[in-house]
Amino acid sequence: MVKAISIGFASVLCCASLILPKIATAQDNPNYPSAHSKPWPNIASGQSPAEQAASMEGAPQLKRAVPIREIVEQRRRLDAQLSAIQPQRPGVVDAFVISVALDSDLVFAREAREAARVLENRYQASGRVLTLAGPDGVRNDLAKGSIEDLFVALFHVATVMDTSEDVLVLYTTSHGNKLGLAYHYGDTGYGILSPARLKSVLEELGIERRILIISACHSGVFVPALSSRDTAILTASASQRNSFGCKPENDWTFFGDALINRELRKPQSLNDAARAASLTIAGWEAQQRLLASLPQSAFGAGVSDWLAPLEAGIPKEVGEPVGRPSVAE
Repeated sequence: MVKAISIGFASVLCCASLILPKIATAQDNPNYPSAHSKPWPNIASGQSPAEQAASMEGAPQLKRAVPIREIVEQRRRLDAQLSAIQPQRPGVVDAFVISVALDSDLVFAREAREAARVLENRYQASGRVLTLAGPDGVRNDLAKGSIEDLFVALFHVATVMDTSEDVLVLYTTSHGNKLGLAYHYGDTGYGILSPARLKSVLEELGIERRILIISACHSGVFVPALSSRDTAILTASASQRNSFGCKPENDWTFFGDALINRELRKPQSLNDAARAASLTIAGWEAQQRLLASLPQSAFGAGVSDWLAPLEAGIPKEVGEPVGRPSVAE
């Protein structure tokens, strides 16, 4: 499915319809997110195409009509989660995991939550994991994902890690477009996280050693901007392609299911996992006659220096996938 988001004078294609049915069986069930029911606001009104492009690179975020009690509660949750993150251990290559769902569709919250658990187990990151995800249909116990809160989380992690020794493992899941990742929470939160802005934030914080895994349509747009000597970046699609599986009722997107739920539960290298996941996704897409998403991966020349000791501790047993598969088998 395709949705058109109007931003200024441009319409940008994403991978799900703009107006989605409410999934909750009870109107006031706190374990379900608010529905997407209103048009995306015109957040770059009156700008020329060039001005709009520059504005989108700055990662604009808009929130409207958020109840004050919810604002306070979300701040309380985020503060509690940040304060629970343990500092790095000198002489050890520690992984700090951030997993964030930037859209309130249930599939993204479910995927972000389980991805955090998989990455925590794979990289021995207990006590150094932060998950930003709204309600997933069963739980509503975490701070919601947003652009601003992701930046706050990155800042905090940078203060408790040794940026010359430790590694950031960032997993993002959302809808996407050619401008970047779409932040969209119900009818109250909107924004675009651009490659340029994410790059500038990571550089400002001095986080150089990083594994960036980006699940969204057009997520390949992040590869040129974020690639560096000490970056491993994996994306769900090429810059001009959609990715699949993002129906709200799903437990996984294609990319999340193939890479996180299956391959990263195995005792194999990140590079091998990326290759195997790409082959699995290609098979699913061919089966359903979908235009290939072409997942991307890029490993900087210096990644092996710190990835090898980090992956030396990968559990030897194979973990079992959880949830409903993204494609019926």
